[in-house]
Amino acid sequence: MHADEVPVSLPAARALIFAQFPRYRDLPVSPLAGGTDHAIFRVGQNIAARFPRRLEAADACRIRLEDEARALGELAACCPVPCSEPLGLGRPGDAYPMYWTLQTFLPGAVATPVGLAGSDGFADDIARLIAALRQADTKGWRFDGRGRGGRLTDHDAWISTCLENSRGLLDVARLSALWERLRLLPPGGPDVMSHRDLIPANLLTKDGRLAGVLDGGAFGPADPALDLVACWHLFDATRRARIRQSLGSDELEWQRGAAWAFAQAIGLVWYYEASNPGMAALGRSTLARLLDDG
Repeated sequence: MHADEVPVSLPAARALIFAQFPRYRDLPVSPLAGGTDHAIFRVGQNIAARFPRRLEAADACRIRLEDEARALGELAACCPVPCSEPLGLGRPGDAYPMYWTLQTFLPGAVATPVGLAGSDGFADDIARLIAALRQADTKGWRFDGRGRGGRLTDHDAWISTCLENSRGLLDVARLSALWERLRLLPPGGPDVMSHRDLIPANLLTKDGRLAGVLDGGAFGPADPALDLVACWHLFDATRRARIRQSLGSDELEWQRGAAWAFAQAIGLVWYYEASNPGMAALGRSTLARLLDDG
């Protein structure tokens, strides 16, 4: 999926896990459908091994993963449903040059952009999740400047690249006009605690309800509108309105949520069109919902 991707085979993953965590030697190891940022292997019934996909200096990778482990612990303390928790930090080896992690494995079906788009119950669950995360203490910290969650205009260059690369794939004229309006929105309220990547792949469901939250290593302060991206990733217009009412989002917060959803979705279609059709489909459906909202 990435030009700088570092492959890790099942035999290599198994060897690293057994060598560094010998207490798991008797457990089976099998590949899972990985995310865009990690190759993931299931270890026994209750453990997931996560290997970063993109090449990074070993020490920088270690520091980042240690920070993510702390964030996961903080997320677990306030999340209303189970979320992955850190179990261990793995070291580089002969067949893999970076640090990697062990986390708890959560059961459930991965959410999709359309599977529960019309579900009142699932919409209520997402509203409760966002509200619960917002109530966590920021401990005086503010947005760290990484990724989405700060100033919209900081993403102009990336979005310009995405729009150019989307010609022939998307309605670039309409999308460009939409971004020109959204990017000028003024700042929202004070930073709140945020998952910062509430895409369907990071949400688990069971019997039509929210059952778990994955990939919370970026949990931290950000624009209070950032987690609203889930509304356009997951729901139809009626359920989006239901979540907005539940959270009490004013017009500025709601429009900034749409802006962050745009900033995330616009890169998915052209970047993953060949390598990850599911992510490309998410980009298309999210952008279509944003255009429908006008």
